Order: sequence, then C-alpha cells, then structure tokens
Amino acid sequence: MEDKNRIIIFDTTMRDGEQSPGASMSLEEKIQISRVFDELGIDIIEAGFPIASPGDFEAVTAISKILKKSIPAGLDRHTKKDIDACHEALKSAKKFRIHTFISTSSLHMKHKLNKTPEQVIESIKEHVTYARKFTDDVEWSCEDGTRTDMDFMCKTVELAIKCGAKTINIPDTVGYTVPSEFKKIIETLKNKVPNIDKAILSVHCHNDLGLAVANSLAGVSAGARQVECTINGIGERAGNAALEEIVMAMKTRSDLMPFKTGINTKLISKASKTVSNATGFPVQFNKAIVGKNAFAHESGIHQDGMLKNRNTYEIMTPESVGVKKTSLVMGKHSGRHAFKDKLSDLGYAGVTDDVIQTAFGKFKILADKKKHVYDEDIIALVDDSLIKESNVINLKSLKVFAGTGEPQKAEMTLEVYGDLKKASETGDGPVDAIFKCIKKLFPHEVKLQLYQVHAVTEGTDAQATVSVRIEEKGKTTVGQAADTDTLVASANAYLNALNKLIIKREKTAPEEYEQERMKGI
Repeated sequence: MEDKNRIIIFDTTMRDGEQSPGASMSLEEKIQISRVFDELGIDIIEAGFPIASPGDFEAVTAISKILKKSIPAGLDRHTKKDIDACHEALKSAKKFRIHTFISTSSLHMKHKLNKTPEQVIESIKEHVTYARKFTDDVEWSCEDGTRTDMDFMCKTVELAIKCGAKTINIPDTVGYTVPSEFKKIIETLKNKVPNIDKAILSVHCHNDLGLAVANSLAGVSAGARQVECTINGIGERAGNAALEEIVMAMKTRSDLMPFKTGINTKLISKASKTVSNATGFPVQFNKAIVGKNAFAHESGIHQDGMLKNRNTYEIMTPESVGVKKTSLVMGKHSGRHAFKDKLSDLGYAGVTDDVIQTAFGKFKILADKKKHVYDEDIIALVDDSLIKESNVINLKSLKVFAGTGEPQKAEMTLEVYGDLKKASETGDGPVDAIFKCIKKLFPHEVKLQLYQVHAVTEGTDAQATVSVRIEEKGKTTVGQAADTDTLVASANAYLNALNKLIIKREKTAPEEYEQERMKGI
C-alpha cells in the first residue's frame, strides 16, 4: 500500500459471523448483504467457506460475480481439495483472495491436528505454494496464533511469505490475549521476521473476554494494516471484533490513531440493520455505534447538556453513521414523493419502485394507526418488503380470540398456491393457535427454533418486529415481519420463514417439491 496509514477492512460476517449458532443466512440474504457491503466500502469480503457445504460454495460463487469494488475471498484449510473448491467458487471475479490456514499452537497441533511442528512447516510450504498458483492474492493464517510459541510463529510467518502469501493474519482464535500482549506479538513479528516487509500483517480477534476491538486496535497501533471483523460483532461464541466500532474508534480518535479506511460511515447503520434482519439477531439496545440507545439521552442532566452543546455528551454525530436525529418526520398526510425522499435520506436510494410502492402502502396504514411515525418504523417497513421472497403462501385474514376463561383460538385465511383456504384452531396461547392454523392449511413438519419479539419504537402503539427461525432436515430459515399487531407480525414472520424454506426445498429437491405442490401441500 502507498499510504502506510491506510487500514484494509476485511469483513467475515458471512463466514465467521454465520458460524454463530442460529445465524445461518440464505443465498438471497447473502447477496443482499454483499451489495450493501460493496457500497459500504469494505475492501475484502470473505463470502464463505466453499468446501463446507454446497450452500456455501453457491454463495461464494454468486457473490464473486456481483461485487463491483470489494474483493471476494474464500476460506480453506491446508488441503488441495479445499483450495481447489475455493478457486472454483471465486474464479469468476476479476480479482479474488484465497485465505488458507492451519493451527500453530502446541495445543492445537497436538490435540486437533495430531501433527508435529515439522509436519505443520511442510504443510505450509506445500499448500501456500499450491494456493499461489491460482492467484497472487493469498492470505495465510496461523490459527490460535496468540497461544503459539513466538519463535515458531516467526518461523512459520517467514516461510508463508517466502511461499507467496501477501497477507499474514494473526488470529486470537479463542479471545485469549490482552492489548499489551497482542501489541508485543505484532511488534515482535515486525522486528524478527526478515521478509515481513513483503506482506501486510492482519489481525483477527474474538471477543471471549470482551477485548476483540481493543486487541485489534492494539495490533493496528503496532503495525498491522488489515483488520478482520464483522458487522454487529457477530461470530462464534462471544463474537468477533465489531467493524463499526473499529472504524468509528479510528475516525473519532484520529489524534491518537492517525489511520483511515475506505468505509462510508454513513452507511454503517444500514449495514447493521441488513445483517440483523438476515440473521434474526436483534442488536442490543446499548450496543456501541449501532444500538438503539447509542445516541439516545434520557437523563435530565444529559438532555440539558445536549440542548446547550451536543458535544457535551456525544463524541460523534448520529448522522456520521447513518442515524437521523429527527424522530417524527412523516405522518398520514405525507405523499409518495416525500416518502421516497425520506427513504433516500435513510440510505435506501437504490430500492425499486415496486418495493417503494409496497412499503408506502404499509406506511399509510401504519400512519393511520400510530400517533408518531419514527425513522425506525419506516426502516422496518422497507426492510420487511426487501426480504420478501416470491411467496407461495400469503396471509389474507386473521382473527384471534384470547383472554381468561376461554381457550385461545385463531381463525385464519391463507392463499396457498393461489387457492384460498380457511382454518380454525385452538392452542396454548394465541401464537400457538396461529401456528397450528398455518400447519393445518399447509401441512409440514418443522422444528421451531426461535420465536422472538421486540418493539421497533417506544409506546403502546409501537410496531412489533417478530423473528422466527425454523428447521427442517438440516435446512434452517429465518423469517421476520413488523406490524403494530404482534399477532399479525407473528403469523407473517412464520410464513416468511416457511416461504423461504419452500424455496430451499425447490432448489435442493425439485422433484420432491413438485410432488408436494401437486398434492396441494
């Protein structure tokens, strides 16, 4: 890199982030995320682990074809079969990166790999050299790097660079290190590896001790020039270093960290919401940068300070990350043109007229129900429209009877493959009755893994966003829907997940899918 203070942002939301239990994303959702990430200005997008599953291979292939600015990457272990799959999935891109790794700590080499240090050395020589045949952009990672003997790490890093790796990544795989220790590791590599100037040092930190962002920034201060991170900090166990926190920390404290990235920070909030919708993982209210309360002030003392000078209690502006400070901006008298302009302000300038029309219709209905319509309400409506698939099942009507002394009952009409079907069921609560109606009208066997409700905005008239995750024969889908009626949102969220599952069935078992369709189930 010409600019020594330019930090490369390597995002692994769709690879490491998807390894969070329950965070599986569909192909359509990954494509939507990758487009947002490309616009956001992420340098490298690790789209998946191609050898892991046909779905991962398909996603990496599709993403590598649509990226305009970001460089796609795939992960592989030290096997030629892995590397071949990685190359095959990425080869459609003009530029791509092969990211290969092997464990180097004594613990991992002995108990995970059952290899000697000498065998690991030979594996690095063989597989980094092999990956280099497909591209000049090879990244090598020493898994469990922060628990690796320092002399051995220096030896492996020197060899990987000699074999053609242009990026060397030091992972804190289990979130074990602390900033002072990690800084020393990076500094030691800079000082002791003779060919270190021929590669870019990268850091990849996990958050098991809540130190992922701090450790990543310590690595950058010591000389690393690539950071591997995820939106919302999602990832295995306690997650990864959060992209939004790293980028905004460097931007806000440029006096201490004179580094810059290519990230358009005004799109951070949009990226956060896109990932949250796809995974069904809500962002905690007090999450730094992208949490609902990140720019909220309730304390009287804080409010007084904000009114006098916003810098008293805000170290960055909400606008800098794509959050609008104005809460009430739209109402039932607003027109379509104003609605479209508002969407542009919120970062949705590129949505199609069909999506705008659908969301506007929902907005007018919502505006009649609610006294206050907030930015978050509008975002929820648009996101709900964006994630809709080509539904084969649609909710036409729903009545629910609930309360004390009587069994909870739901009466429902669904449009299934164009036919209207009605059912009435009782259940252990209104939501149970609703889900039983759906199963009666469209017979299926799935496991409900998650049912979650949270309010989009405050107040008793707030929209509820419901997330539902279902699983069938190893296939998992997440459905989301928003409505001021929690029970309507619950029904639509379940149907959204079910429609996605039907699409997965069609792709993976078309003959079986067609037979079910002909039977009307």
